[in-house]
Amino acid sequence: MLQTIKAVAVAGVFGLFGAATAQAVEVRAGVLRVDYPAMLPISRFDLRPDDLGLAGALLADEDNSTTGRFLGHTYETVTQVAAPEGASDALAAMLADGVRLVVLAADGPDTVALADQAAAAGALVLNAGARDNALRDEACRANMLHISPSNNMSADAVAQFAMWKKWPRWVLIEGSNPADQELAASYRRAAAKFGAKIVEERVFEDTGGSRRTDSGHVLVQRQLPTFMQGLDKHDVVMAADGTDYFAAYLPYHLWDPRPVMGSAGLRPVSFHAGNETWGATQFQNRFEALTGRYSQEVDYQVWLALRVIGEAVTRTASNDPATLRDYMLGDEFELAAFKGQKVTFRNWNGQMRQPILLYDSRITVSVSPQDGFLHQVSPLDTLGLDRPESRCTAFD
Repeated sequence: MLQTIKAVAVAGVFGLFGAATAQAVEVRAGVLRVDYPAMLPISRFDLRPDDLGLAGALLADEDNSTTGRFLGHTYETVTQVAAPEGASDALAAMLADGVRLVVLAADGPDTVALADQAAAAGALVLNAGARDNALRDEACRANMLHISPSNNMSADAVAQFAMWKKWPRWVLIEGSNPADQELAASYRRAAAKFGAKIVEERVFEDTGGSRRTDSGHVLVQRQLPTFMQGLDKHDVVMAADGTDYFAAYLPYHLWDPRPVMGSAGLRPVSFHAGNETWGATQFQNRFEALTGRYSQEVDYQVWLALRVIGEAVTRTASNDPATLRDYMLGDEFELAAFKGQKVTFRNWNGQMRQPILLYDSRITVSVSPQDGFLHQVSPLDTLGLDRPESRCTAFD
């Protein structure tokens, strides 16, 4: 179902931006979420709300209008949920309706295909879902900026914490699916980058079936202790489970008692509902009052994408995608994001620089980059692909 969120701003008011003459700007954006066939999650606490991501759009339009009312700016966001086979048609409908600022929450291959489709219409895409490393590397697109952290950024965030804790000896447990394998590659890269040693790797095979029946999760729980026997001496278990098959069962089902990090235990996230530092309490309260539930990562990433648009519109007084993109990638752009540092974009691949929260399902245990990990431009650039490593040429 196509939905429209409108936030109307009133012009001609003196206020935050002084006595400058307001210039009316109409900002029309679209949020497209692509839903994929999937088994039920391991826990009913992880059931996906129907308004996942769309709720973030609703809050973002309210926030953008708060500033916009002083400048004569209006914000209208069209939201659409589609199956993979209908995603192209859904985007085409948005583009035909004049939308040229698109926030996507889809997997990697669909995100690339949809970004190419949007580029043909002169639209700017903000990726609020896909974490594939290639999208920030050889598969980057000039018209696509990335709000979602990459797998490499998340793995680097965990690796920095492990090294700060002086836990350099890792066991890497990965699933057998392609998403698991890409995530495992990010942890191998992080180990080499920060000087950790992977003393052993094992693959936990996904045999299919339901994860919430006796043939699913009970079997996994029974298999894991035996599966984890006989490991070399290690400090921590790194879990690479991009398909949510086994990692949740690793804590308390190991043979040797060790911390679990990665896809279970201590997890790297862009945001979570327990974060109340750096002014995030007001974000959480407003989100919960608006939606009746706690925020999730995709909600935050969609909210942040639309706030990026709002900030760029405020500073440029323009709704032109090329003008907004240039400002977002420029040195003057920065945005508060309730994570302790203002976020900016890497102008060589479009990835947002941002801290990564390390979350244990209740609290923020730590935040990466960790103290002592330095970079000549920004400590945030210690997370993910750095400029010399990147094969992205679209931004040259």
